[in-house]
Amino acid sequence: MFGSYPVFLREMMLFRRRFLRLGYFFSAMFAPLLYLLAFGLGLGHRISIAGGSYLDFLLPGLIAMSSMNNSYTWIATSLTVGRLHFRTFQIFIQSPVSPFAIVLGEVLAGMVRGLFASSMILLVGFFLGSGLYFIPLFIPALLLNCFLFASLGVVSGLKAKSHEDTATFSNFFILPMAFFGGTFFPVEEMPRWLQFVIRLLPLAHTNKLMRAKCMGSDCLFSLAVLVIFAVIFFVISIHLVRTYSE
Repeated sequence: MFGSYPVFLREMMLFRRRFLRLGYFFSAMFAPLLYLLAFGLGLGHRISIAGGSYLDFLLPGLIAMSSMNNSYTWIATSLTVGRLHFRTFQIFIQSPVSPFAIVLGEVLAGMVRGLFASSMILLVGFFLGSGLYFIPLFIPALLLNCFLFASLGVVSGLKAKSHEDTATFSNFFILPMAFFGGTFFPVEEMPRWLQFVIRLLPLAHTNKLMRAKCMGSDCLFSLAVLVIFAVIFFVISIHLVRTYSE
């Protein structure tokens, strides 16, 4: 487990180097901030949803979406580039570091990226006047969401044969989930058959937990679903690293 720190430190050093480039920072945060400013300023206090303003409804969804996108994309892209171009991932495989430690280091790095993006969205939301209500499950749900999609990023990064493979997976899975997982509108407004499909997606349960005003059996069920997804993706990641070969 201690071997995860060098993997994590390497990713954080890369993140710090890229973060100092203003273009990189704004490109990573442009889309969610654009949604927040456009919908938050345009509709935020003019539409009421679930007993509150649309801004209060939108902000948790954008936090969940940003944590998903940044946790997943950072790791998936980093591993794909490291494997196919710079061959840095092969050094991890040859080093005396366990597959568990390699995956844990990568996942923790992805979580930091997702949490950073989420905190930026949260700060802008409060600046716009959001009255977001926190329950004790808000932070665990956010952490699980980052862990889950960072683990999925490891799976995608190890299975991708090219950049196009990573983009294809994102377009067919990550992007639809961002729009239909309850980010911009309640899942209950969708047709019943589509509601069933949406509730199979982890982001829908993250959104539900982040918007809940009290803890109940539904919240505990959603939390259990996120834990199950996180464990599955993490175990698959370890298996892929253990059986990795060029």
